[in-house]
Amino acid sequence: MPFYLTRFSYTPATWAKLIKNPEDRRAAAKTYIEAVGGKVHGFWYAFGDHDAYNLWEAPDNVSMAATAIAISAGGALSSFQTTVLLTVEETLAAMQKASSIQYRPPGDKG
Repeated sequence: MPFYLTRFSYTPATWAKLIKNPEDRRAAAKTYIEAVGGKVHGFWYAFGDHDAYNLWEAPDNVSMAATAIAISAGGALSSFQTTVLLTVEETLAAMQKASSIQYRPPGDKG
């Protein structure tokens, strides 16, 4: 199954709720991804551009997109971004396939 890295930030209202009633959100994340046949591999909070990061595994892009849409529609987040992660083997296969593509940069008549 493909892996996905999500980065998200809570709204100020969500942080206020969590301060008032601290809650471990890992169980919720597990429930969301398991609903589409996936798995949570990690959940971290962070300093910086995003409040938290998750590493997920899902059967396919549609399943991960459904999870992202459902979470985003809940209104507790100010941002939610997903990156599809490739294995080293997939990246090597992509490099091999790329060698057959004859790319021409814009403006290059070559």
